[in-house]
Amino acid sequence: MDPVTLPPEWAPQGFVLLAWPHPEGDFAPWLEAVERSYALTVVAISRHQDVLIACRDAQHRRDIEERLNAYHPVAARLRFVQLPYRDVWVRDTAPIGVWHHQGRGGLLDFRFNGWGGKYPSRTDDEFGRALYHSGVFGDIPYRRIDWVLEGGSLETDGLGTLLATRHSIQNPNRNPDPSAAEAILRRHLGIKRFLWLDHGKLAGDDTDGHVDTLARFADHDTILYQSCDDPNDPQFASLTAMAAQLRGFRTPYGRPYELIALPGPRPIHNREGQRLPASYANFLVINGAVLLPQYEDPADMAARRCLQRAFPQREIIPVPARPLIQQYGSLHCMTMNYPLPIELVLPP
Repeated sequence: MDPVTLPPEWAPQGFVLLAWPHPEGDFAPWLEAVERSYALTVVAISRHQDVLIACRDAQHRRDIEERLNAYHPVAARLRFVQLPYRDVWVRDTAPIGVWHHQGRGGLLDFRFNGWGGKYPSRTDDEFGRALYHSGVFGDIPYRRIDWVLEGGSLETDGLGTLLATRHSIQNPNRNPDPSAAEAILRRHLGIKRFLWLDHGKLAGDDTDGHVDTLARFADHDTILYQSCDDPNDPQFASLTAMAAQLRGFRTPYGRPYELIALPGPRPIHNREGQRLPASYANFLVINGAVLLPQYEDPADMAARRCLQRAFPQREIIPVPARPLIQQYGSLHCMTMNYPLPIELVLPP
């Protein structure tokens, strides 16, 4: 098998994928506000690179285009693909882009089981295969892997380091033999060293602690992480223990990481009183910019300063994300970026 590398998110990208919400989906009660967040996300990405928008049918595409026209995206950078999907969290259902060592891009399509059997998953388990067979990727190598893994559980520095939570990958609700995880990740994603987090969970999270809501690489030496400074907050103990574990991690060169603590927004609850997993760590890195979730909270500006410190050469673009967390995700969860040389073969 040809060796591969899992690229870091700050590597040059070909395009970003998202699946537009629809009236029959889980976002129906908040659809207007959610579509505004999607539109602003598409506009921001389109100013820097191509965007592939999954839609359900021709009428859905027309509705999306009509809505987007009011926000003035860069139309030449928009592409559409029609295929079935249930959930819009493509970070976890779409194929993962990798680099083959001979310089070619490739796709790895792991199984999806509804975050450990919590939700129906048959349609979304087929999303990656349907996307590939639609032809949008051209003829680049594609492999279906009979092992459950979500993209939101992976964070890498591009040097073979994986930062991840044990409970989102080494979990028997994903695969019957969690002890095989490291061997599978080494084989398929080129992982050489593992930084396993044993702590860190947001209230309301339904992913068993995806790392993209908790701690993210900004470069080879820097990690941003979701912090909590309120001892009375139920998340305080878990996030404080995670921060202590991050302080003990070392770079591939044996040095401590520079750690940047992201502030926490005030608790946000849904109509049933359940706390929702709002996190500034769920940002999206694109070519030349970083999209930062905003929660209509005083901490929004402080989080923006943290990201600017971590990404001094990139524009920080705030995007309203409060509607998105009604279904327990945010900007990173709703998107999947594909590194160059993976590019779209669709015409504008």
